[in-house]
Amino acid sequence: MYVNGGSHIQTFLDEWLIAKTREAEQRVGSYTEARPARFLKLKPAGYPLKDFSRNYPVNVSDEKLFEIYAKEQWMGATIKNGDFLFDQRLIPDFAFRVIKVLPAGDVMITENTRISLEKNDGEGKLDYGVKFSDVIGHVKIKDKCKIIMQYLQEPEKFGYWAPRNVLFYGPPGTGKTMTAKALASETSANLFMIRATELIGEYVGDGSKRIHELYSAALNSSPSIIFIDELDAVGLDRSYQSVRGDVSEIVNALLTELEGINDNVGIVTIAATNNPVMLDRALRSRFEEELSFELPGEKERLEILKFYSAKLPLKLKANLKKYSQKTKGFSGRDLKDKLLKVSLHRAILDESKTVTKKHLDYALKQLENNQKVNEMLYT
Repeated sequence: MYVNGGSHIQTFLDEWLIAKTREAEQRVGSYTEARPARFLKLKPAGYPLKDFSRNYPVNVSDEKLFEIYAKEQWMGATIKNGDFLFDQRLIPDFAFRVIKVLPAGDVMITENTRISLEKNDGEGKLDYGVKFSDVIGHVKIKDKCKIIMQYLQEPEKFGYWAPRNVLFYGPPGTGKTMTAKALASETSANLFMIRATELIGEYVGDGSKRIHELYSAALNSSPSIIFIDELDAVGLDRSYQSVRGDVSEIVNALLTELEGINDNVGIVTIAATNNPVMLDRALRSRFEEELSFELPGEKERLEILKFYSAKLPLKLKANLKKYSQKTKGFSGRDLKDKLLKVSLHRAILDESKTVTKKHLDYALKQLENNQKVNEMLYT
């Protein structure tokens, strides 16, 4: 249906969106004007109409079967390079971007069109920019990750005893997300990262639908890791009903997937929270192990400072051991963002070629001043 120069399209968002279309496609008989496509290459593009997940890889083992599946949905569609084709069957509203068509220009998908799917860049060598060597401390957590790594590499070896659901908890900035990324990098597993608040839909049924689609996509791309951040945003205990809102639908859908009613072989769910005691007891009981991320000690703080200072664009000239002693209670993120980053920016403003003790002291002074202001405001 075309209205005022656009077409109304039903999407996963359960709303009617007006999509602008080319004039040639709006005219009656426009499809007959396009040349038949000899070749079409698609690339998985996730969900461009919404921020559902940061990473949605697609694993297709039988390209001929995918070609048949694609033609059943998009036969007769007029497309050109750069257009999107939206799936409405396996993963509703998952998009595939057209990255190559032959001949060039507007073409129509026909029975004779050959359709190919571009594989993930570096397939089998997925790298999320973090290795376990970057994660300082957390020895017990790394031991658990070694078990998960073995499972993701050989899921059939574990059977009933597979490590399925793990809860990461601890103060902000202590490495929960970094560890999940490192685990995915070390195993070349596909990583599905999502904040719990992104699971909340606008209408009844949206939340549970998103969860089941998330697990369906992860299973299709296994081995996979599903990382749900800020779990307490939706998984609060029922005694906190006044502040948690009506999210029972999401909790129930998560319970179903975590329980293993569906055989999610090759999938590990890692959830993260700062407040495990506030979680719904039924939800918390589904996690086989709870791993605590502690604030770094003095030795670990020194290692963190050395690790990140080596990555600074300016050379750092200061005794980092003294600053590891002065920063008790700092998380790894605090050391990186509140100490080193602020020091670097100060050095740049001073037009200095190095980051010195003066710049580090400036950053610490700023933190002390901010702390005093907070104490005055909240006490």
